[in-house]
Amino acid sequence: MAESRRFSFHDVIAGVSVALLLIPQSMAYAELAGLPPHVGLYAGALPPVAAAFAASSPYLQTGPVALTALLTLGALMPLAPTGTPEYVALAILLALIVGVTRVLVGIFRAGGVAYLMSQPVLMGFTSGAAILILSSQLPGAFGVTNAPEAGVLQTAAWALAHPGSWEVAAMVLAAATVAVTLGARKIHPLIPGVLVATVGGILYSLVAGYAGPTVGEVPRGFPTPTLDLPWTMLPVLVVPGIVIALVGFAEAASISRSFAAEDREPWDPHKEFVGQGLANLASGLSGGFPVGGSFSRSSVNRLAGARSRWSGAVTGVVVLGFLPFAFILAPLPRAILSAIVISAVASLVKIRPLFRLLKVSPLQAMVGLSTFAFTLLLAPRVDQAVLLGVVLALGVPAWRVLQPRLNGWEDGDTLHIRPEGVLWFGSAPELEEEAFALLERDDGTTRIVFHLSALGRIDYTGALGLKQLKADADRAGIPVEFLDVPSHAERIMRKVLGPEGGASD
Repeated sequence: MAESRRFSFHDVIAGVSVALLLIPQSMAYAELAGLPPHVGLYAGALPPVAAAFAASSPYLQTGPVALTALLTLGALMPLAPTGTPEYVALAILLALIVGVTRVLVGIFRAGGVAYLMSQPVLMGFTSGAAILILSSQLPGAFGVTNAPEAGVLQTAAWALAHPGSWEVAAMVLAAATVAVTLGARKIHPLIPGVLVATVGGILYSLVAGYAGPTVGEVPRGFPTPTLDLPWTMLPVLVVPGIVIALVGFAEAASISRSFAAEDREPWDPHKEFVGQGLANLASGLSGGFPVGGSFSRSSVNRLAGARSRWSGAVTGVVVLGFLPFAFILAPLPRAILSAIVISAVASLVKIRPLFRLLKVSPLQAMVGLSTFAFTLLLAPRVDQAVLLGVVLALGVPAWRVLQPRLNGWEDGDTLHIRPEGVLWFGSAPELEEEAFALLERDDGTTRIVFHLSALGRIDYTGALGLKQLKADADRAGIPVEFLDVPSHAERIMRKVLGPEGGASD
């Protein structure tokens, strides 16, 4: 079993390899979340260590991730100016809420709630969120510093429409970072392209005297735990925190399930929920922000030879040990951080599968496309878009069940009708209309037989609808008979229709 694997030297190699990728990535994702870059380092240090104590997957690497960073930005942006101490304090409190939620879900073995995110919802949200993330990084990649404060898409559009605000050096650095990162990935996933781009950017900044925006001063030493937080904002953050706890876990669950299937080993979502919860509690207590499982870093961890969940702890320890020396990152151009994010999420924009879904299931395609549209329209409150998508996803099967479907066939002069679904006050009129439409197509019908066994439920109004249908047919001289009445509906059918209403076959 994956959970019983023992720590080995392979875990050290894998953990260090991932740490080299995590250090620059964590700073980039902190900026995406609207936080100072060094906060990302805090979120990349203790959380992987805490997650290792309860993780189920031996490969899952925990820390700052793009989608969770965007959800964090959406939750906090309306509450405080980004980058301010007030904003940082809210991010810490949000991480604690996410942590408590995930721990409780795991303890009460309610990990199944993660599957409320259907595949169409995930497809729509992920593509929409990726477009928002890319848009948010365009001004930084182009070196634009005077864009007006507006929505993510509006700011990106303004930056693209004003080439006079572009900074050539920033654009070259961003383009080079994307090329190095993607190129290294194509050569071999273990080549640390992100690290190479980061080191190259720092050297260029120092040698050439780069004048554009840089990371700037990075606090030395370790974060100081604090609970001096804006607790009065707790009610406002609870719902976004729960959404991040569940939505953010979907990525970790997908990664862990895939690796477990390949290795033919079990994976426990409840235990993973606890591990991810502990990681967020550690992130909050160490001055970080909400974290999750990273697909790219988990893949590197596995390829680098990780044998147990303790490789994640090694990653965290390496980042923790780097904190006193983090000041060396001060000259790093912010354009490189923007390019790191762009390289990581560009492949997540997948619109074509949503439209292909139209051929398979128009209703599910509608759910995915609606979630995609909600994500863009409601930005930065993408948590609300997720909630709407989940509601739609849950509503589709309910709508299908609540819409009766009629199967009709003829046997001599008898018309047999077999309704399926749920007969309730909302569907009774439609059932009556469809039944008479079948009757009109066959002028020779002298008798109608309803077979009711496929009805999952018949409420009082539905039974009244059947009674009215029978009365109308009787007036036309066509007798109606009800057979195979479900046991759960016999009582109400007898009360509404009399003895013939409880007939069975």
